[in-house]
Amino acid sequence: MGNLLKVLTCTDLDQGPNFFLDFENARPMESEQETWELVNAVLRDADGILVELKNYQSANIEIRAAIADASSERLQEEAWEAVCPLVSKLKSFYDFSVRLEGALQSLLTALTCPPLTATQHLEREQALAKQFADILHFTLQFDELKMANPSIQNDFSFYRRVLQRRRIGSIDMEEVEVNSEMANKMSLFYANATPMLKKLTDVMMKFVTEARSLSIDNTTDCLSTMSSVCKVMLERPEYKNRFMNEDTAFFCLRVMVGVIILYDHVHPVGAFAKSSKIDVKGCIKVIKEQPAPSVECLLNALRYTTKHLNDEATPKHLRAMLQAN
Repeated sequence: MGNLLKVLTCTDLDQGPNFFLDFENARPMESEQETWELVNAVLRDADGILVELKNYQSANIEIRAAIADASSERLQEEAWEAVCPLVSKLKSFYDFSVRLEGALQSLLTALTCPPLTATQHLEREQALAKQFADILHFTLQFDELKMANPSIQNDFSFYRRVLQRRRIGSIDMEEVEVNSEMANKMSLFYANATPMLKKLTDVMMKFVTEARSLSIDNTTDCLSTMSSVCKVMLERPEYKNRFMNEDTAFFCLRVMVGVIILYDHVHPVGAFAKSSKIDVKGCIKVIKEQPAPSVECLLNALRYTTKHLNDEATPKHLRAMLQAN
């Protein structure tokens, strides 16, 4: 078990096992190697995707000029030439989401297959647990950046409108990299405020629907156990002090929030119900104990991207905790 140190067998609240998972040093064992390499082939491109998205520069100026003078072929062509490279980037982001879908399916299969429990999987397959955490961490970062840049949707909308005209001057739309069929797929993806999170949620819902040999509990137990892992590492100084990298604490926060959101979408009654295996109250408390500016985006993710927060069955004190600054 090496880098995974058991902290508690269970909590007083019966929220499931808690572990210290060494996110910084987990390495695959031989039994994990095949799945790990498959997922790693996708994840090694994640940082580059985030850099590209962070540096995304809109074609707003050219688009506004083209819209203001719709009769000018020159302005239309200039706007088109400015937006095409941007749409190519957007396509690369969409293509990555498709690859990420396959990677997540492989991880879910490995981390939920019987006869092992979720706890046993995370004990024995630390490197795969780390990759699952990496996917959640990437997802929340991607969606934060996407929501902060409304120009992405504007650029893509202009591209689609022009694409429907078939031709601008000498430019034949049949020769473009992103044709109408691909543009329609991308439109469905980017229409979501949090497209990567929507992709992950869809993957998990499809997984629990199609994996007939598994109960939904196998998947939700994996999520609730991961939330407990992150929570205990963040709330206990003796474990938090083991982090060698100062960024690891925020990594844990993002992962904890990500699994709460996924659990809330996948589980029939969600994460906030009294029967939930996630200690949402404890998780929110841990988040709020961190420096305020750095965690507001995570609190907003719980406020606005969960499914069951506003259900009547959600305890009022949980809603109040998230509403309070």
